[in-house]
Amino acid sequence: MQFSLISDTFEKMESTTKRLELTQYLVDLFKATPREIISKVVYLIQGKIRPDYEGVELGVAEKLAMRAISKSAGIPVKKIHEVFVEDGDLGHAASKILEQKAQTTFMVQQITTERVYDTLLKIAKLEGTRSQDMKMKYISSLLNDATPQEAKFILKLIMGTLRLGIADNTVMDALAIAYTGSRENRERLEAAYNVSSDLGRVAEEIAKHDLRGLDNFRVSLFSPIRPMLAERVKSESEAVEKLGHEFAAEYKLDGERVQIHLQDKKVVLFSRRLENITSYYPDIVENIAKSLKTTEIILEAEIVAINENTGEFLPFQELMHRRRKYDIAKIVGQYPITVNLFDVMYLNGKSLLDTTYDERRKKLEETVIENDFVRLVPRTIVRSENDLEEVLENAINAGCEGLMLKVLDAPYRAGARGSNWLKLKREYRNELGDSLDLVVIGAFFGKGRRTGRYGTLLLATYNQERDTFESICKVGTGFTDENLDQFYQILQDKVTLKKNPRIESGMEPDVWFEPEIVIEVVASEITLSPVHTTAKDVIRKGSGLALRFPKFTGKIRDEKAPEDASTDQEVITLYRNQKKITQNPAET
Repeated sequence: MQFSLISDTFEKMESTTKRLELTQYLVDLFKATPREIISKVVYLIQGKIRPDYEGVELGVAEKLAMRAISKSAGIPVKKIHEVFVEDGDLGHAASKILEQKAQTTFMVQQITTERVYDTLLKIAKLEGTRSQDMKMKYISSLLNDATPQEAKFILKLIMGTLRLGIADNTVMDALAIAYTGSRENRERLEAAYNVSSDLGRVAEEIAKHDLRGLDNFRVSLFSPIRPMLAERVKSESEAVEKLGHEFAAEYKLDGERVQIHLQDKKVVLFSRRLENITSYYPDIVENIAKSLKTTEIILEAEIVAINENTGEFLPFQELMHRRRKYDIAKIVGQYPITVNLFDVMYLNGKSLLDTTYDERRKKLEETVIENDFVRLVPRTIVRSENDLEEVLENAINAGCEGLMLKVLDAPYRAGARGSNWLKLKREYRNELGDSLDLVVIGAFFGKGRRTGRYGTLLLATYNQERDTFESICKVGTGFTDENLDQFYQILQDKVTLKKNPRIESGMEPDVWFEPEIVIEVVASEITLSPVHTTAKDVIRKGSGLALRFPKFTGKIRDEKAPEDASTDQEVITLYRNQKKITQNPAET
């Protein structure tokens, strides 16, 4: 399959912000793709070589990529750097430079999708002293035979800057239409994706075997399961109203949610974003098996940093010191942790996803041997609002964020957010202290001491139904000088030439970003807004919802994907509850 078919599709997708058009472009591409390489095409569309949990990274720096362009174009790296600085995107810069070369070149060899993919995989696997030189030669070899447009997207794939404005949901929609003729079958694909976390494999099975291929997907060790998510409630009374008068209340810890896979002596840890984070926790690898009465299990846990002298829980930020590539042994000693188990998803060759929460908890209690390092998250069966108030107070006094409330007879719904799990945090009880996890979608340049940095960030919620990010506020308070420097460095790589099609905002910032960074914000209240688009037209025609007096808490939620951010539905619930507002004809 010629790579030009993919680059032509990407070019069309970059020129539109309409989701239906984006989906149709993918449908056309999938129909034209040989079934034996559909997985490779899906990975490339995702801007990947392999699924996230395999941790395959290209490891190509801008300087090395510019050397490869220089070698192919026959012009100095300095000139390439000048074009890059002016353009802001290395892919676009390469396209401009190679356009000039193409005018003096009579013929190039057509390159295939298979060659591009296989070359990128070779680059990712290179290690050792000469690996950088070999990477440059591989890239240059592709560029030598690429058209300017193909070169643009090859460089975007290599640099991780492919911005098509789509999410996995759009890819699944397109796969369902292309191979089954109906978007309605998307749920079948999603179910397979939820237990495999490998969209390329899902595409391959449905391409080869139609919907029957999706029956092959089962929970398996070392393939992470997409985590079940919780809705939020603001008060004990709301929780009892939603869950009834008997449910479980677990302590909600301020740590990192992990999925632990164990088979014999092999241990692999996956983050909430399904990335392999085993290397950060060698103490878990060494000790977890000692606390289990089995050698084959998939567990969910909250890893929490602790004060070794007092045993007290420490804030999430302390845990982030573990995210180092070097001196891990030293860091492990400086930042001790506890592993707090709260669910079991697979045990001794059998999936437990369809088992009720209560039964899973019993299995967990029967399998775990608690000690100072591995513990069960404290749990209480709640039968009244007074019970819930007491448990919440105990959780807060123990240094926890609040509670996770769970329906006793509900299965584990991988990848879903629903009312079977609710979260009740102490700040939700305070009308002037609601906290939200919001996505950074844009920024305004700073003034005064913030000159040369971003002074204010534009934030958004996530709309699950429409798979969009809807603006909710600007935030410019709560930032230290160190925060401002940190955000400027982090967000520079997320700058886009145009607004991502998944972003909906009535406000135009100085700079748009890819919706990838999630931060925590508190606010005094939620108000109606004629500008912001969260819950547009839901409460009042022509108005959305916005945060009043928002403030950054200091927490960057690295462990959360943008789709894990607070949703429009959560904000609607908070708005209606903050003063016990109920919908009336005047609001519609």
